[in-house]
Amino acid sequence: MSGESNSADAGADAAAGADAEPDTSIDEVLGQIERNQRIRRILTALGVVLLGLVTAAGLTFIGFKLADVVRTFPGFIGSLVDFLPPNFVDFTTYSSRNNIEGPRAIYESLIRPWTLYESLMAQDGLVGLSVITIAIGFCGTVLGFPLALLFGVLGSERVTPFPFNFIFRGTMSTIRAIPALVWVLIYIPLAGLGPVGALMAVATDTVGNLGRLFTDELEEIDDGPIEAIGSTGASGPQRVVFGMLSQVFTSFIAWTLYIFEINVRIAVSLGVVGAGGIGRYLSDRFFGFLEFGKGMAAIIMVIFIVLSVEMISSRLRARLRPSEHESKSWIEAAQDLADGEKWLGMGSNKQ
Repeated sequence: MSGESNSADAGADAAAGADAEPDTSIDEVLGQIERNQRIRRILTALGVVLLGLVTAAGLTFIGFKLADVVRTFPGFIGSLVDFLPPNFVDFTTYSSRNNIEGPRAIYESLIRPWTLYESLMAQDGLVGLSVITIAIGFCGTVLGFPLALLFGVLGSERVTPFPFNFIFRGTMSTIRAIPALVWVLIYIPLAGLGPVGALMAVATDTVGNLGRLFTDELEEIDDGPIEAIGSTGASGPQRVVFGMLSQVFTSFIAWTLYIFEINVRIAVSLGVVGAGGIGRYLSDRFFGFLEFGKGMAAIIMVIFIVLSVEMISSRLRARLRPSEHESKSWIEAAQDLADGEKWLGMGSNKQ
């Protein structure tokens, strides 16, 4: 009996030891997690402090003084009154010719649709100048796309081996290093300071920005389809087209639409320095004639243009998402673009 009792006690002790070992290991893991969390909190706090110090140093370097801003802020608020009410007298050639001011100029022009066409043909009025701005952004995106695609593909290490791919990456980086506002000045001897020069500047800027996005997208694709295409004896260009670009086609279209949104904003900025479009009208109203009411009308038109382009672009990207068209052909996807309910996000549950 005593032997059985001793063996039972030994078994109990062994079981207790076995239970204690997991508890000990769990405590060690929990302790390590707590230590890691403390380290992250300390590093985060140090990062915030460092960021604050660097920001303070930068503000001091450029001469920013909060007291000066606070002192001049009431005057700034008072000056905003000069922008009200917005004067749309130059909405179209018709409203300008008949001196129709305020929001009534919009109404009188819209009920006479031919006045919009007249402004478009004359490239005059807020309507005509807005279309010029949109055309600069759109055509600049289209003209820059082929080179952006070429440089973006050749800049990928999957296509061009290191370090030769950096020839194309470096070219795109150089283009991005020069703002579009500088490119339009560079093109003055070639195209003058106007819409054509702005178009060339936007196209050049597109090559750098869009091409870099293409390169980064290609670096994230799967190797499986590329290897599968290569195993069939496909050539290098065929592997690129059918193994790589087929995976990112939709993403490339989405990025192009995003760059188009940016290019429209850039076109407005280029107009401010004299490159045409509604930006030129803004510059003339503010700095040339001090007609702040008309300038405010132009600002409202800029907001309308940007929001419209962004809304259309976002809906196009939504219709082209792979998750929504995994089992559909591109013809079917294109047909969906004509579905008004889907544009409004109302047709997602339809079978």
